[in-house]
Amino acid sequence: APHHNIIISSKRTALASIQQSSPTAKRFSAIPLTIVVAALAAAPLTSGFVPFSGSVVSPISSAGGRQQQLLFAAGDDISTEASTEVDDFSLDALKVAGAVNSLADQTIVVKYGGNAMTSDDLASKFCEDVAALQKLGVRVVVVHGGGPQIKNMLEKVGVESRFEGGMRVSSTEVVEVAEMVLCGGVNKKIASGICSAGGMAIGMSGRDANILQCTKMVDKSGYDLGYVGEVKDVNVEVIEDLLDMGIVPVISPIGTGIDDEKDIAYNCNADVAAGRIAGEMRAARVIFLTDIAGVLDKKMELLKELSTQDIKNLIDDETITGGMIPKVTYATDAVQLGVQAAFITDGRVPHALLREVLAGGEDSMGTGEGGTVVTK
Repeated sequence: APHHNIIISSKRTALASIQQSSPTAKRFSAIPLTIVVAALAAAPLTSGFVPFSGSVVSPISSAGGRQQQLLFAAGDDISTEASTEVDDFSLDALKVAGAVNSLADQTIVVKYGGNAMTSDDLASKFCEDVAALQKLGVRVVVVHGGGPQIKNMLEKVGVESRFEGGMRVSSTEVVEVAEMVLCGGVNKKIASGICSAGGMAIGMSGRDANILQCTKMVDKSGYDLGYVGEVKDVNVEVIEDLLDMGIVPVISPIGTGIDDEKDIAYNCNADVAAGRIAGEMRAARVIFLTDIAGVLDKKMELLKELSTQDIKNLIDDETITGGMIPKVTYATDAVQLGVQAAFITDGRVPHALLREVLAGGEDSMGTGEGGTVVTK
């Protein structure tokens, strides 16, 4: 692994240091963003990085009193090609430093599901991303889905289920299976994966400590959806307490009833739960990892940035239709609840979370290459 506590006083020394750490790394352009992040995350930071002029990145001291510096000074005996490669590395480091500085001690909520969860490789990279962000001082909350896993288990145990209006009709038997799969299997696997990647996470159900307090959802079309829950309140204090202790809460979307219905379990939509948690916490970001590239226009080109009014207009003119409408609605609802920005991000891209949070630089508005960001 590359050395983390290094001082690079010239471009020649920079190249030599990297080559010494990894003999196969002959070019700075071969160093991906994840390596830059790994270096910056080597020691937990309390206040993030502060960029200075002259292409210098100097982080504030960590809690242990150590200081890390990456100094890029001009050399007069290095090739133009190598100079460009070093500059590329410097720019990546500066972007990451700027993003970390703006998001230090801020909360982001991530809805995790789709291919990012079912692919072992993508799942491993997601856990690495969460652990890296945690080490960099970002407060991360994970809310996960698990539709395919629920479907497989329902088939195994012979419980029938169907969808109405895009929602799974949840009988008592369906909710029992969903709770078993999400809280007992999927949830613990995610939390364990984050810990294995070097982070600290605890898995819990939305029923635990009344995190997700729900009432029975009434479908607008008149369908009886059974025990599908509409989140009415969130126990933010418990989530904040865990974050204050340096723990990533991993929450499964099984909610609890209110008052006389406290013993009733409700099956909640994970996107809705993530958006509501983010809104109640006034999170800096909510990120929905999906199986789509983002919001597309009628020419099937990616729309990188949209306001809530833009989305309303795109629905009205039928640019956004069908199953895309609920996805953008979750994002706009979160923004209207107080989240600074909502991302509809392509979770099929390796390290999608890390790229979306850090590669956008100081404004932390994402790369624009793997999804759509929604703001007011």
